[in-house]
Amino acid sequence: MKHPVSGISRRARVLSAGLAAGVLVPLGTASVATPAVAAAAPKVTCTSAQSGLAAKLTKDITAALKNRKGTVAVGLRDRTTGTTCTLRAGTSFDSASVVKVTVLAALLWDAKKTDRKLSARESDLTYSMITKSDNAATSKLWSQLGTGKIKAFLRAAKMTNTVPGSGGYWGLTRINAADEQKLLALVTAQNSVLSDNARAYILKLMNKVVSSQRWGTPAGAPSGVKIHVKNGWLQRSTHGWRVHSIGAFNGGGHDYTLSVLTHGNSTMNYGVATIQGVAKAVHKDLTPSASAAGRYAPTDTPREAFVAVPGSS
Repeated sequence: MKHPVSGISRRARVLSAGLAAGVLVPLGTASVATPAVAAAAPKVTCTSAQSGLAAKLTKDITAALKNRKGTVAVGLRDRTTGTTCTLRAGTSFDSASVVKVTVLAALLWDAKKTDRKLSARESDLTYSMITKSDNAATSKLWSQLGTGKIKAFLRAAKMTNTVPGSGGYWGLTRINAADEQKLLALVTAQNSVLSDNARAYILKLMNKVVSSQRWGTPAGAPSGVKIHVKNGWLQRSTHGWRVHSIGAFNGGGHDYTLSVLTHGNSTMNYGVATIQGVAKAVHKDLTPSASAAGRYAPTDTPREAFVAVPGSS
């Protein structure tokens, strides 16, 4: 059966007009262009076994991030209330110094395979690496392990989206909030990857971080909650300042971990303020009975050791 001549003529005219304009106009539709719809910004997503808690956390974390510039990723898990929150959990960031917890965990995991204790040298290096964020100590342990062993640990830990930095630049390891939460889960509960002694050692060092580096996720934690933290920051020509904080908190009837990763900050302090806004909301919602006077206030002058990156001194 032949198509009506009028139908062929109309389709030809539409196609011809489209080609002349340099675009392809779908046949059978209006020729008016439809504006592209921008993708919606990721939203905080929370779930909880405790009635009303997920909605409160979602509201308060969102409010804490309102009008904040840069890119922020959040991971939260509270075992006590069966609560989780995520925001951009899969977004990748340069690790800066938060990777030092991964380095320590990889070292202890590797030592476990041969049932050996850390040497005096390794103990000194790990203490400096975590409590003072010593970069030279980190470089020595990174070199000792090699990326092969670090990758093997990451596989064992199921941290499948963490990519070790190349060329010895451990601060350029690529991380995301989901994998940092996996790491903190291994550190804070029994598992087959890390021994109980290894977990206790990691938490011990994270609890002894020097006061000038105890900013970030501990902000607003009640006095009855034990703080374990590791922070990092790094400035590069793209994405401005990366500022990160991972923490584990136990006490006051709660057992929770929090990871906040950021980049695109104009200054280090801007990133710290963003992280601490999220942290204060989380601690307040999980432990609402604590008084404002009894909550942890980090130093006003946050400091962290500079991380070596290509092109830096």
